[in-house]
Amino acid sequence: MNHPFAELIGLTVEEQRRGFSQCSVVVAAHHLNPHKVAHGAVIYALADTGMGIALYPTLGAGEICATIEIKINYFKSVATGKMTCITELVNRGKTVANLESRVFSGETLVAQANGNYSIFTPRKDKT
Repeated sequence: MNHPFAELIGLTVEEQRRGFSQCSVVVAAHHLNPHKVAHGAVIYALADTGMGIALYPTLGAGEICATIEIKINYFKSVATGKMTCITELVNRGKTVANLESRVFSGETLVAQANGNYSIFTPRKDKT
């Protein structure tokens, strides 16, 4: 799948299957905030994208998904190295799915997120 934003932040998909994903970002200078640690938005983007990657294999023909909301807790800062996000599907209904992402730096849990996603078939434009 073409994903320009993931490419922009250097996100790599390491594994994708129905209801599961593992992806990563290697912290670079452009990911840092003024305190010289990874900006929270980079960690959030890793979790959000990981959730979408895990959910996509569960979608039917013509369906797409979109983030409804995500709640994230940050536990530790990360200044260098690789951050890995492991995402698992918690529940998938007909129109809403819930997923959980855990972001690690090495063996250290640095953030955890829970998100809800809308599942729908886009309307055709009548123009």
